[in-house]
Amino acid sequence: MYVRQLQVVDFRSWEHADLTFEPGPCVLIGANGQGKTNLVEAIGYTATLGSHRVATDAPMIRHGAQRAIVRTAVVNEGRELTIELEITAGKANRARVNRGPVPRPRDVLGILRTVLFAPEDLALVRGDPGERRRFLDDLLVLRAPRYAGVRSDYERVLRQRNALLKTAGAARRAGAKGDIATLDVWDGHLATHGGQLLAARLDLVADLAPHVLAAYAGVAGSDSGRPASISYKSSIAESLEPSYGVSGGDRADPEIVADALLAAMAANRSQELDRGVSLVGPHRDELELILGEAPAKGYASHGESWSYALALRLAAYELLRAEGTEPVLVLDDVFAELDRRRRTRLAEVAAAAEQVLITAAVAEDVPSELAGTRFSVADGEVRRAG
Repeated sequence: MYVRQLQVVDFRSWEHADLTFEPGPCVLIGANGQGKTNLVEAIGYTATLGSHRVATDAPMIRHGAQRAIVRTAVVNEGRELTIELEITAGKANRARVNRGPVPRPRDVLGILRTVLFAPEDLALVRGDPGERRRFLDDLLVLRAPRYAGVRSDYERVLRQRNALLKTAGAARRAGAKGDIATLDVWDGHLATHGGQLLAARLDLVADLAPHVLAAYAGVAGSDSGRPASISYKSSIAESLEPSYGVSGGDRADPEIVADALLAAMAANRSQELDRGVSLVGPHRDELELILGEAPAKGYASHGESWSYALALRLAAYELLRAEGTEPVLVLDDVFAELDRRRRTRLAEVAAAAEQVLITAAVAEDVPSELAGTRFSVADGEVRRAG
């Protein structure tokens, strides 16, 4: 799998840009603020319908424009598909594949798979649990695009259930009964979608764990005296044990997980009404990152945190490769952040990738084995070097 061409119109700082890529390393060189990250962000958006930099779509539309267009030609096993995404302020986005409209933008998911590593990834280790939940869910969608719908449905039901809890809780505090019967209906919806999402996360963590262990040992080298491990901490862990099925090669059962969620919601009903929020479910869970016997967050050094963040991305890359589709590896301005050993390890992995897209402020930041095809990004233009 590789990206053959990228065209953007009114995307971020770019009024227009058109790049033709080749397999192997492709390097975008440009000073900070010239827009090179915006270009690889467009490729990442094509793969995930989200940005690694912001939570909403609005900042991706160039100031003064009404919409942005991202057009990406992707080659997978000899077959080329062109994805066109139209991002419109205040309106639903639209998508086309080979010029034909698709019912929903998320129908393009799975055509392009990318694993992107950026300086922001330090937040995977040092940030709040939401960063790590997003990492898991983004990887779930790359692994099986149908989980985009599961994730969207869960978030929609969660918003509606929280609104009802808030209303019913206020009514109860005022002496009225509140609409508890309607709440029971939303409990069922939340359990159904949450059971699917949580079961998929449990399976993913079980499959990802050995790759994290190996990737961290490779990145940290002689400093890897403490092995890296990951575990999933669920808000309903006690209800799930021992039947959630991630040991012994078994798969988690979404129906068992949904039943456990329903039981936990019933047990927490009074507290949820008092606080006006849903207290159990995948949105309250945590991916625990462990070094030796201590949590990485708060205990890992700066270098160890970088190694762990890099190991998570490399583990995701290796997992997707092992399952049959080698993703495009995107390295956004990361070599300048890494010491020599970590640069070398990352370069070894990247050099073997079918395609790796790299951004850097200066050419010297990029290891020589990743010289590849080079582009100069400056003054609102992209020129192929050499």
